[in-house]
Amino acid sequence: MPQFVTRTEQRGARGVAQALVLGAAEASVMTPIDTSNLLNSQYRDVSKHGKAIVGRVGYTAEHALPVHDPEHKQQFRRATAKKEFLKKGFEKAEPNIRGVITGAIRV
Repeated sequence: MPQFVTRTEQRGARGVAQALVLGAAEASVMTPIDTSNLLNSQYRDVSKHGKAIVGRVGYTAEHALPVHDPEHKQQFRRATAKKEFLKKGFEKAEPNIRGVITGAIRV
């Protein structure tokens, strides 16, 4: 039984990592680019908290939050840039993410 649980957790973590790649890739297309600092500061993290496998995508650049915030008005040079780029990227990738997670945990 412990081996089964370990294998299932590993498959789950792999699925979450793949899901993060999909969502982050969609967000990258919508991320505003001026100097590429924001885009290059993107990170992904998969960790286990108790029994839950948690995935995070974020940006370490200091200006990430105001650029993402829809209340902070800006004009972007990049045609595909959008406010709330991280949220919208994951929303766009959601159907593929569901498939990846489902496929990863199937036995």
